[in-house]
Amino acid sequence: MEVRVALDRNRITDLFRGDVELADQLSTSEEVWIPLFALGEIKAGFQGGTQQRRNEALLNRLLAKPTVGVLLPSRETAEQYARIFVQLKRAGTPVPDNDLWIAALVLEHDLVLITRDDHFDRIPQVVRA
Repeated sequence: MEVRVALDRNRITDLFRGDVELADQLSTSEEVWIPLFALGEIKAGFQGGTQQRRNEALLNRLLAKPTVGVLLPSRETAEQYARIFVQLKRAGTPVPDNDLWIAALVLEHDLVLITRDDHFDRIPQVVRA
């Protein structure tokens, strides 16, 4: 069975901190995607932290793997975003904008989201691992 996943920022951080279980999970995935918005969050964390050089090297190694790529938004992403935004607004359960964009990309590309962020619990159509 083909497993295609997207990584949220918090799980990228876990991976860089040596999460062996996550590394094993990713090694069996056919495709691993990093949504552009999660990439922006992780890079902002690098710039605000004390280990920028080390973290950039880890990120570059991850992105160099043939199964790993950066997921870019499209017009369809904007459509997905709008649907999720309205759904959450009507339910009175907003989530941060970056998480909305990440969810939109995950839904657009039919991916499983690997995250520890409970904001995604408010978006039941997002499949999580």
